[in-house]
Amino acid sequence: MKNWALLMTGAALALALPAAAQAAGELHLYNWTDYTSPELIAKFEKETGIKVSIDTYDSNETALAKLTSGASGYDLIVVSNDFVPIFVSQGLFEPVDVAAMPNFRNLDPAWQRRSWDPDARYSVPWVWGTTSYSVDTAVYKGPLDSLKTLFEPPAELQGKIGMFGSPSEVMSLALVYLGKSQCNTDSTDLKALDALLEAQKPFVKVYNSDGTVERQVSGETAMHQQWSGKAEATRQQKATVKYVYPKEGVVGWMDNVAVPKGAPDLDNAKAFLNFLMAPENIALQSSFSGYQNAVVGANTLLSAELGSSPEFNPPKDLKITFAPACPEKATRAYDRIWTKLRQ
Repeated sequence: MKNWALLMTGAALALALPAAAQAAGELHLYNWTDYTSPELIAKFEKETGIKVSIDTYDSNETALAKLTSGASGYDLIVVSNDFVPIFVSQGLFEPVDVAAMPNFRNLDPAWQRRSWDPDARYSVPWVWGTTSYSVDTAVYKGPLDSLKTLFEPPAELQGKIGMFGSPSEVMSLALVYLGKSQCNTDSTDLKALDALLEAQKPFVKVYNSDGTVERQVSGETAMHQQWSGKAEATRQQKATVKYVYPKEGVVGWMDNVAVPKGAPDLDNAKAFLNFLMAPENIALQSSFSGYQNAVVGANTLLSAELGSSPEFNPPKDLKITFAPACPEKATRAYDRIWTKLRQ
């Protein structure tokens, strides 16, 4: 890590410069659909003079395919924790030495050195949350304490289920239900995983990671595999929807912002990464998305309603499994199961 005195001197000089001298031009962000705070972007544009454009995707797999296909033209991309090592191993990220940025000191120590980016060379935390499922309790009034309701649904919910369109997310949660290890290559376990998803398939209305809130609010689905923040957004529009913390546990995740290799505006990308690690800035993203962040002091800036919501505050005894990046053998096995499932 660079000398802090030098860093702070540099930061002070940057603040003393007029906005036009600090930065100019554009910044191209690639992120999940409906996952970027307009207030965050507006604040960044006003403070730096950088114009931000956003393209969206519906799964980590889609984002990976986009970057492996060639030059994307993006300066920043948001990627989930289990995919960060995959992007790094394929040389798709630009090392940017996040730990040397002035605002790095604002990160919670627990999140400064993440297992998927142990030296903080590539990424800044975006937000984190959990994956489980949400149910419209006006439709289903049975027990809500197990993932069995999602994967082996009762009659009231059959044909009214939404699952994500991302194979890694569907299989991670299914493995939690089965009590099996993540990145599984055991043939017996894979057969059980395949059988579970095939048995559930006739009761699934849609496999799609986009529009999860809209489908459940409209009643198109009564139960949906869901991220905690999206569940909170759904409940705000439909009070009968409940996010479930099952006895088997949930999948935990953190999305991270990184710079694609060959980014056209590297300096602007670095400016945004440092900007994100200020409490008042990342609080805008948490407020918009309903997810936790990794910056000390940011949660004090959130509304009392969000800060006390059940979706934002998982039970202290909840088992949370952060799925790791899977080796090629497991990934290929999952691809085979998913391809067969989606036929």
